Amino acid sequence: MTSKRLLKDIEFIVELDKMKSILRQTSLIDNSKRENDAEHSWHISVMAMILSEYANEDIDLCKVIRMLLVHDLVEIYAGDTFCYDKEGNKDKKERELEAADKIFGMLEEDKGRELRNLWDEFEEMKTKEAIFAASMDRLQPFFNNYFSGGGTWKKFDVSKKEVYKRIAPLKESSDELWEFTQKMIEDAFDKGYITRE
Repeated sequence: MTSKRLLKDIEFIVELDKMKSILRQTSLIDNSKRENDAEHSWHISVMAMILSEYANEDIDLCKVIRMLLVHDLVEIYAGDTFCYDKEGNKDKKERELEAADKIFGMLEEDKGRELRNLWDEFEEMKTKEAIFAASMDRLQPFFNNYFSGGGTWKKFDVSKKEVYKRIAPLKESSDELWEFTQKMIEDAFDKGYITRE
């Protein structure tokens, strides 16, 4: 007889397929289509594996990857809120907290709590793992915009100041990546991908 726990796990896994249908504003680098949440979560998890050696402090890479894999699960119910959408961000926290209760509540209490704790830690951005995870989450769309010739930066008239503010966690997590990214921001401005104000 199949256990209730296993049935809940399978139901959760099936629900996660919806991540593949949540479209983000960011396009793929080749501009062929908009990226979905599942693609984004996979990409930043691989980035963390590749770029973790540049972290300023020793980090628990497994924990970072686990955070990155769950950080956007709430968007199944809350939707993706574009980071530069001032209006949409006004109620983002409330929508995502409600969605977190729903998605993590699908699992047995111990497993749901474990994933919820990872999500909460990512959102609070206080631990070195959470800050590095947030850096990867912000660096990936940064790369997509830069290497696609401006992407959503140009589409939504994003300023250099807004880009610096968005990518700020990287300054705390990796000196080397921060230095590299600053050069890219200045180059993006010179190329007209981002505006002055």
